[in-house]
Amino acid sequence: MLVPGILILIATLAVYLFMNEPPFGASPAGERLEKIQDSPNYRDHQFQNLSLTPALTEGAGYFKILKQFFFDKSTQKIPPAPLPSTKTDLLHLDTRKNILVWFGHSSYFMQIDRKTILVDPVFSGNASPLRFTTKSFQGTDVYGVKDLPEIDYLFITHDHWDHLDYKTILQLKPKVKKLITGLGVAAHLESWGYDKNIIEERDWNAAIRLDDGFVVNTVPARHFSGRGIKRNRTIWMSFVLSTPGKKIFIGGDSGYDRHFAEIGNQFGPFDLVILENGQYDEKWKYIHMNPEETVQAAFDLQAVKLLPVHWAKFSLSVHAWNEPIIRIKKEAARRNLNLLHPMIGEAVDLDGDPVFQTWWEKIH
Repeated sequence: MLVPGILILIATLAVYLFMNEPPFGASPAGERLEKIQDSPNYRDHQFQNLSLTPALTEGAGYFKILKQFFFDKSTQKIPPAPLPSTKTDLLHLDTRKNILVWFGHSSYFMQIDRKTILVDPVFSGNASPLRFTTKSFQGTDVYGVKDLPEIDYLFITHDHWDHLDYKTILQLKPKVKKLITGLGVAAHLESWGYDKNIIEERDWNAAIRLDDGFVVNTVPARHFSGRGIKRNRTIWMSFVLSTPGKKIFIGGDSGYDRHFAEIGNQFGPFDLVILENGQYDEKWKYIHMNPEETVQAAFDLQAVKLLPVHWAKFSLSVHAWNEPIIRIKKEAARRNLNLLHPMIGEAVDLDGDPVFQTWWEKIH
């Protein structure tokens, strides 16, 4: 019995040391933890959603999910060829233009009313603490931090690995002027060397005045958080960005719920809403929307235009890689919603009415 015991001890120690490496970040402590514990959204030692939100749908089990994810070959979860892209020179943009450039998944850059904005950047090539897993699709890594100008506002919606990327965040540090995120996430950022004076860390339903004419309202999402074993020690959220000329909904990961209509009634209409559309499944329907629900959420928010994100870079579910865009394009057309579906790297004129290619149809 001595040898198995020693092996278990060694394995436990190895896991402990691995999960205390810098990329896992830091747990909230001190005054930050006290502020979290005082939050109306924090109960039973963790943040809570507005509605009851089980991680899995009734009857679903983790073993069956893992078996399906790793061994079910009936769907093409990975594109059979590199995805097409283009490269916009972000360092020499016309500052008078309002544009958006999508990097794949939930990462994108915006220039709005002469301010530069970056959301959930992941440029490291994977979305996992294990570098050999959850790799980005071929053709999607066309941008890096070197391609970005100084960033006036960096938004982090929550601390999952596919939204808060350690390597990218470290490289971005000299370029970021202001960082906006949810309560608790700054513990990670400060442990990685970010100046606390540039971080705006808030609970849901807060207003942050940035510059003249620029206001951010933090609003709820229906999801969860965590970079390790413990969940929900930091809050997940979406943002309402009001600028002198635009109102934009920056959506974090979220299952469908009543909060979209409540946000739309309070802050809408929106010139543009950016919502997740991918990595869904009926077995975890409470924490990720399916494409038809994403379209409904856009209507709830009173959107003029919808940009679907959270797809086309990583495989985190069991659906085909291109299923999200096929389904949402069909539903948006049926309901006459203006859908933006640019290629990775394509500059989208937010003041115009651009026409997009159905570029995913060319992947064979």
